Amino acid sequence: MSNSKMASRRDFLKSGTTVAAGLALAGGLNIARNAHAAGGDELKIALIGCGGRGTGAAANCLDSVDNVKLIAVADAFADRAKGCAADLKKKYGNKIDLPEDRVFVGFDAYEKAIAAGPDVVLIATSPGFRPIHYAAAIKAGKNVFMEKPCCIDAPGFRSLLETNKLADEKNLKVVVGLQRHYQESYINGMKKIHDGEIGDLILCQAYWNGGEPWFRPRTPEMTEMEYQMRNWYHFVWLCGDNICEQHVHNLDVCNWAKNGHPVKANGMGACVQRYKHRDPKHGSGQIYDSHFIEFTYEDGSKMYSQCRQIPNTWNWVSEMVFGTKGKSNCQSGGHKARNPYEQEHVVLFDAIRKNEKHNDGHYGATSSFTAVLGRMATYSGQEVTWADAAAKGPDEMPKKFAFDADPPVMPDKDGLYPIAVPGIYKPF
Repeated sequence: MSNSKMASRRDFLKSGTTVAAGLALAGGLNIARNAHAAGGDELKIALIGCGGRGTGAAANCLDSVDNVKLIAVADAFADRAKGCAADLKKKYGNKIDLPEDRVFVGFDAYEKAIAAGPDVVLIATSPGFRPIHYAAAIKAGKNVFMEKPCCIDAPGFRSLLETNKLADEKNLKVVVGLQRHYQESYINGMKKIHDGEIGDLILCQAYWNGGEPWFRPRTPEMTEMEYQMRNWYHFVWLCGDNICEQHVHNLDVCNWAKNGHPVKANGMGACVQRYKHRDPKHGSGQIYDSHFIEFTYEDGSKMYSQCRQIPNTWNWVSEMVFGTKGKSNCQSGGHKARNPYEQEHVVLFDAIRKNEKHNDGHYGATSSFTAVLGRMATYSGQEVTWADAAAKGPDEMPKKFAFDADPPVMPDKDGLYPIAVPGIYKPF
């Protein structure tokens, strides 16, 4: 991962802008080799990350875009890569060209998929790996669709900033799976907000409250690395906690409304229900089941954020913004529009074929790091500033990627993992 210098404050503010502003990138850039296929030429796709979301992203792409062909898939696990390849072949027929030697397996599988000659790389691995895979794809001159969140820690965020700059320099097209940016109701709602319909924004509310996620039991043959990767949702280095993996959508909407990102955060959170019921025989992890954060923007306005994963509690997923003239749920009309999970691929491939500037990586990075900032505040119980978090936040990733290597966190003698304790956990 890159340990490059922090971008300037102006760069940070630019990267939190709306879709329209985010697409208005600097002109006069050279077109990279393999950056696009002109006109209606066939575009080749490689998929990195063959789990449920990766297979779904490939399906969304193949369903919504003409004259494309999937030529490579890659995953750390053989069963995932082979299963995904088989499922997609069965469903999409002549849109698939996947001989066995282009079904890649292992920690270096992403490099092989990128080298197989795609025009577009779909990145849907566990979130912790995304900055690494994004950097490799852009360095190789590939256009990218990348799922959210784009990073889970400060070094990953800094890597994204550098890769986004390189993508701009190479005139590569990037779409991030924060699909509300491609949902007509949100696009219409944001236009009204930015046109001043509810006045100056003074408060945002963001919610993702729901039930518990899945768990995959440990089996005798699993190494510790495999167990954690199979249960990636439950480890900070892989998913960033539920505030990053799910709640990033709602935080992103509020940043979009504000045309920026918070400058500081304080909050509280806990692992109550999970702690009571964690059992190493059936599964154990280290993430919280609830977070509540007060984010502060540069102009002093606030965003209050809730995310929770506890059964039999109030479920609610939404955003609300309040201005000096009224309030908005950030949506307006658009109920018969195309599925945004497909529309994001339509926009990406249209930009490639027309050679139009398009890079979601900027707001993808800042919205993802907004979630990381919130997690650092809830884990520590301290007020944490954006500048300190981005410059000094810890590296959560392993030192070595191998199935026989130790992950960054290891179970204790009882098979349980360390959980951050506010007042004891240090954010830097």
